[in-house]
Parts: sequence; C-alpha cells; structure tokens
Amino acid sequence: MVSHKEFEAAGKEPGLQVWRIENLDLKPVPKALHGSFYTGDAYLLLLTTAAPSHNIHMWLGDECSQDESGAAAIFATQLDDFLGGGPVQFREVQNCESTTFLGYFKSGIKYQKGGVASGFKHVVTNDMDVKRLLHVKGRRVIRATEVDLTWSSFNKGDCFIIDLGKDIYQWCGSECNRFERLKASEVAIDIRDNERNGRAKLQMVEEGEEPAKLTEVLGPKTAIAPSTPDDDKVDTGNKKKGVLYMISDASGSMKVTSVAPSSPFKQAMLSPEECYILDNGVDRNIFVWKGPKANVSERKAAMSAGQQFIKDKGYSNKTQIQVLPAGGETTLFKQFFSDWRDKDETTGPRKAYTIGRIAKVEQVPFDASSLHSNKAMAAQHGMVDDGKGKVQIWRVENGDNVPVDPSSYGQFFGGDCYLILYSYRQGSREQHIIYTWWIVHTSSHHTQQGLKCTQDELAASAFLTVRMDDSMGGAPVQVRVTQGQEPPHLMSLFQGKPMIIHSGGTSRKGGQSKAGGTRLFHIRQSSCRATRAVEVEPTASNLNTNDVFVLKSPKALYVWRGVGASDEEMTAAKHVVGFLGGTVTQVSEGKEPADFWSALGGKKDYQTSKSLQNTVQQPRLFGCSNKTGRLIVEEVPGDFTQSDLATDDVMILDTWDQLFLWVGKDANAEERNGAPKIAKDYVDSDPSGRKGLPITTIKQGAEPPTFTGWFQAWDPKMWDTDPLERIRARF
Repeated sequence: MVSHKEFEAAGKEPGLQVWRIENLDLKPVPKALHGSFYTGDAYLLLLTTAAPSHNIHMWLGDECSQDESGAAAIFATQLDDFLGGGPVQFREVQNCESTTFLGYFKSGIKYQKGGVASGFKHVVTNDMDVKRLLHVKGRRVIRATEVDLTWSSFNKGDCFIIDLGKDIYQWCGSECNRFERLKASEVAIDIRDNERNGRAKLQMVEEGEEPAKLTEVLGPKTAIAPSTPDDDKVDTGNKKKGVLYMISDASGSMKVTSVAPSSPFKQAMLSPEECYILDNGVDRNIFVWKGPKANVSERKAAMSAGQQFIKDKGYSNKTQIQVLPAGGETTLFKQFFSDWRDKDETTGPRKAYTIGRIAKVEQVPFDASSLHSNKAMAAQHGMVDDGKGKVQIWRVENGDNVPVDPSSYGQFFGGDCYLILYSYRQGSREQHIIYTWWIVHTSSHHTQQGLKCTQDELAASAFLTVRMDDSMGGAPVQVRVTQGQEPPHLMSLFQGKPMIIHSGGTSRKGGQSKAGGTRLFHIRQSSCRATRAVEVEPTASNLNTNDVFVLKSPKALYVWRGVGASDEEMTAAKHVVGFLGGTVTQVSEGKEPADFWSALGGKKDYQTSKSLQNTVQQPRLFGCSNKTGRLIVEEVPGDFTQSDLATDDVMILDTWDQLFLWVGKDANAEERNGAPKIAKDYVDSDPSGRKGLPITTIKQGAEPPTFTGWFQAWDPKMWDTDPLERIRARF
C-alpha cells in the first residue's frame, strides 16, 4: 500500500481537506481558501463525516494538463486504498460538478485564472493589490468565474464582483434578478471575511451609478451587453435513462458486456464478485460499482475504467464519474433500481437512507403531545398537530360538494371523491388544511357504473378546492391524496378509529351494496400510531406477517393476527368487525383452520420478513424557475436552509414519501402553473418507480410544521423583512 505524508492526517477528523497538485505532488490548500480553484490546476478533496465515512473528489480545471489530471487520479486511488477502499470517489470537472461537491461550498465556488505553472499560489494575504473581475452566475449553485478586467466582460443580466483588494464592489446589472443579487452578495461577503480576513470594504453598485474608482480601473465605460440566456443548462427533467454493463479485466484490456439495456434495474443484477458500470451518459453521469468480492486489481482500476469508458463512448469529457463501494451507494445511483434495499432493509413501506450525504437523519420517535414544540418530529411524521381540531367532510356529487353524514366519518368508498376540511389553531391564528381524497383504479374488476370516482368528479374536486381556498383568503394548505398514500395526519383525524377504505361502493344512500362475496381488509399502523384498514383483493398472497387482517366470507368472519402485528392494529380490527357485522373467529398466524385458507382461495406465499420502518431518506430540495426563458429544475446542493427558498420561484421538497410544492410570493404565473406538472413528472419519472405520492401545495408565509421541520432552525419572521435588506446589513 502506498502512503504519502499528506495521508497521515487524512480522514482523522470530520470536515473537508483540500490539496492542489503541484509539481506532481500534493500541497494542502489553507482552509480560508477552500472553494477557490485555479482553472489551470487539478485538486484532490476529502470529506470525512462523523460516521466516519469518506468522499474523495478529484477536481480538474478546464486548463489543467494531462500530467496533473493523471497525478490527481493516482493520488485519489492511493488515498482510497489508504482508507481501506470504503470511500465513494468522484471525478469532478470545472462547471459540471456533482451536487455532493457543490454542497461543500454554500457561499459559492470561485474559479481563478492561471495555476501552479504560471506561479499562482494559494495564500491568505492581507494582499491589497489584488485586481480581478468575477462574473457571478447561478441561483442554486453559485459560480464566480474570473474574466478579463474590462467593460466588455459585463452584461445587464448578471452580477459582477470587482475585487480591488481593500475595496470590493458588487455590480448589479439593470436586468439582474433579486435572488441572484442575494447569492452574489454571499460570494462578496465570503471574499471579504475569508480571503481578506475581514479587512476589505464592500459596496453595492447599480448599473449606471458607477463610482469614479471603477472607471479608473476599467477605463471609460462602454455600452453594456444585454443579458444572455444560460443555454448550456442541461435540462434536468429527470431523463434518467441508464444502461448497466459488467466490466471484465479492467486492469488489462478492459471489456464491457451489457447486463440490462435500460433502467429501472434489479439489485440482484449486481453480483458481489464483479465490477459494473451504470451508464447515465445522457445526464453526464457514470457510476462504477465495486463488488465486495471482486479481485483487488479490478477494484483499484475502477476510476480508470470509468474514464476509459467515457472515451470509448465518445461522451463529453465533462461527464461526472462516481466510484461506489458496496454499502456506500449514493441516492443518485440507488434511484436507478426499482427494488433497492440497503443491507438491513426488507420490504416494509419503502424508506431508504443514504450513506451518501451522510448524516443519517435521526429517526424521531413519535409522541403526539410534543408535536407543536418538536418541529423535526412533526415534519418526519407529517403531523401538523394531534388531529383533535374540527373536521368537515364533503362528497363530490354532480359538480358540487355534498356534506357526508358525520356518523360515517372515517369510512371512505372507492366510488366517491371526498373533500376534507380540517381547521385548527396555531398560536392565535386559525389554520386550515383541505385534503382531496380518491382511489386511483387500476384493476378492472369493478366496472359497474358508480363504483368508481369519475374523471368529472375529480375535475370538479379541483375546482371546489380552489373555491373553498378562495373563500378562506387563500391561506389553506392543499393536499391531494390518493388511496394508499394517505399522510399520517389525515389518518389521525378520526380520533382512535381507523380510516376504513372500501375498494368500491359509495356513501350515497343505498350505495354500500356489494356486501356479498368475500372481503379482506388489511390493517396497518403508521409510524405515528394512526391506523388504516384498506380493502384488498381477497387472496392469501396479500397477507403480511407485520399486520392484522379481517376476512369476511359468506360463511364466517375472521380476524387474523400476524406475528409482528401490534395491539393497536387488533383494536382497530374491532371497528372493521363492527361495521361488517357477524361473530368473530380469532386466528393466529401459523395456526389457521382449513376454512380460512379456502375462503381466500387456497394457501399462497406472502410477505413474512419483519419490516424495517425506521430509516429515513435524506430530503432533497429543488427550485423551478423560468428566469432563463424556459422552465428548468435544479437541485439545491448541500444541507439546504430556509434562505435557499427563492421567494420568486416555486420549490419542490422531496421527503421520499411525499412531495411539497412551495410557492414563493413573487413566483410568476408560468412557474406557478408549470410546477405541479413538474412535480408530478418528477415522481413519475423517478427511476425507482415511486408513483402517486401525495403532493402538498404550500404558500410562502403559511408553512405548516410538516414542512418547516425539514429545515434546521426555521424562522417564521424571516419573510417579514426583505432578504436583500438583511444581507445589505452585513455589508
């Protein structure tokens, strides 16, 4: 194993370490200059988490030489080896970095001209004879690139930083956008505080109001170019098409054989004895997966195999490469598999977690009494309160909402579409949530008229929701829910009674027919103790060892208890029995009478592994913006905060089992109207095959704790002041 004196201290403490390749050796970059890169150089970065786990990144500037990029690759492989082969390795190229990498530099990345070869050093100076012009671009990912110090570099649509050492000017084009100004200010503040040790003066300059000092440096002002659209933006519309290849003899004359021509893949396709390439070249991503039992030389050659593959395929040299050890797969990789399970997971309700961005989200045990104070718990469990507020339910009928009889609250019929209005107090304000609920019918055996909620009713429900929303001043939170994806809060509204869902029928007079035949109800408790009973196809393969089932046949009524079922699930079964009527026979899993199986049409295999429900997927935040002339979606890198919510955009927060659409108060009509479709497409095109998640729309200033709890230290007063004023105060 090759060691290097720089490796001795590598990865011992949590945090980021950065080295530059200088004369084919490693030289550390001082902490204050992390995030600043010379475009003529290559770098090696190591992120260590508290776990500990490690990410190794090699970063290549546009002008770096073959020798330097070759040296960076060798050091990356040696460092990986030194750390036991467990790190995830990334190859990063200027302007096309991974979100993982960008997340390390929340106040932006700076690209400087030159490099080692031209004598440029990384030193923190109180150096006051700096003269440079930085062009700042980006809304989620901020990049400040050094350009020629002349007026012809400027344009009206962006912000520029004129850095003169003791004076730093932020110049804002007349067409530049508020949120982008905000982000440019963060870069300027970062230069002052880190690179100048706080010793420089910051000034904001508007186009047309330039002080004399700028014309001294830049010469007499010439005409400023109009703003340019960012046309090189690859539209991240989740194209996510992948091809899976197996690599053989990576250390010799590498060969690749196709394993599966298109995603989604099955996890079983990855044999532990082999190494694989997942080719997502359309999105400029390549993943190399190292089987834990593959031979050592092959595992060490993983990164070079990826680079060779890019050449052979003729892909852009900007393509990112991630090298993944088994057990260290990133979210991005796992989402190409329809059945991905991490080691300790079984087929419970699908919740994965990532080792990638590493803080495993702490699972917060559920305690309803502390909901209001504990925002993180409210968010993880989707609970705004304990469900003891006021509930009103309507059924959509002939384009209008008809009240449902309160005695049948909690019973939902597949032939109906419902509006549920929940009102509760938060502090002194009354808050409202409007749920729309219906069943998406895929099976064909309920074809009689009236057993399905119709398209017309669905369309009417959307209109009625808007009408109800308007009558309350537009502040309610709206949640569209399909059967099977009910958020825990909705299930808790029936105070100790389960939500009972019938696969067909209607709550209209005489609509609960279809009571003949055999019916099976599946009872499951969610992670926050609310239960629901859902009617399923009466067949033995639907049983599950973790739950309780109620089976009614023309001859008998059974309550079946799985080994892993809870007492609350048994209590909920009583309500279902009460509704179905009849004398009950209790059945324990493994001791079923023959009549029980024959009522289900014979014995079949069913789910018998213990479900693991306490892992939480890392949440992801995306912005939808058409500031560039077309609607694009970009992920916010790193640990997001409340200030990443751009008030002039619509944001999507993906918490794995639900999506939130957050509408900024200055978002324009196209963003407001286009975002719901983007959110839906985002879920439908998810390579892992998630479908039909609840999508909750939230307006800026009326965020419920189910949303705010995903943000560290949410400040409800933040929206009362202008973000630009707040950042100006730091100038």
